[in-house]
Amino acid sequence: MGGYDKYAYEPFAVTVDLAVFTLRTGVLHALLVERGEEPYAGRWALPGGFVQPDESAETAARRELAEETGLTDVSGLHLEQLRTYSEPGRDPRMRVVSVAFTALLPDAPEARGGGDAAQARWIPYGSVRGLAFDHDRILADARERVGAKLEYSWLATAFCPPEFTVGELRRVYEAVWGVALDPRNFHRKVTGTPGFLVPTGGTTTRQGGRPAQLFRAGGATLLNPPMLRPEV
Repeated sequence: MGGYDKYAYEPFAVTVDLAVFTLRTGVLHALLVERGEEPYAGRWALPGGFVQPDESAETAARRELAEETGLTDVSGLHLEQLRTYSEPGRDPRMRVVSVAFTALLPDAPEARGGGDAAQARWIPYGSVRGLAFDHDRILADARERVGAKLEYSWLATAFCPPEFTVGELRRVYEAVWGVALDPRNFHRKVTGTPGFLVPTGGTTTRQGGRPAQLFRAGGATLLNPPMLRPEV
C-alpha cells in the first residue's frame, strides 16, 4: 500500500440539508428558503448549511433551521437522519458531502428568512420543483421515506397535536400518500393494535359534525398488521 499524502486530496466540506414537512388545511407542505447568495441566488432550496468544526450533523441541522427559517420554538419537531448525498459535482463551489435529515412539525408557525436566506416559506409539496443543487431529489427521497414509514410505524402521529382524532390522523396518511382512505377501515386498523392509540377520555368538535373521540400516541411504536399504501 502506498503512503498517506495529506496534500494529495482535494478539500471538501460537510453540510446538512433539511426536508421539513407539515400539514396545512390537510395538504402536505415543505419548508423552503430562497437563497440570498451564490450559487443559485434567488432559487428555492432546502434549509441547511455547513457543519462547523465543533458541531455534530444534528446540532448543525437544528442551528441552520433556526437561523434560516426563524423556527426556534420547535419542541414538537421530529428529526431523523435520511441519508448521505456525496455525488461529485453536486455543489459548484467544491466537493460537498451532505447529511440530509427529514423533519416533521405539527401546527407549524410561519417561517421567516434569516442568515443567508432571503426568505422562508411553507409551500405545498405538489408545487415544489426546480430547487437548487440536488434538493429536488432529497425532498422526493424524504417524502418517500415518510410515506413508507407510515405503513408500519407511529410516525404519522408526529404530524398531529398531542391529542388528536382518528379522522385527523387519517388525513395525515391521505396527505402524504395522496390517496383517499376508507374511514371505517382506517379506524379499525389504527385502533386494532394494542397501545398504538390511547383514548384520552375527551372529545372535540373542531372538525365539525358530532363530537369525535380524542386519542394520544401510545407506547406501541409498530402498527401490526401494517397499513399498506393503496395502489394508485
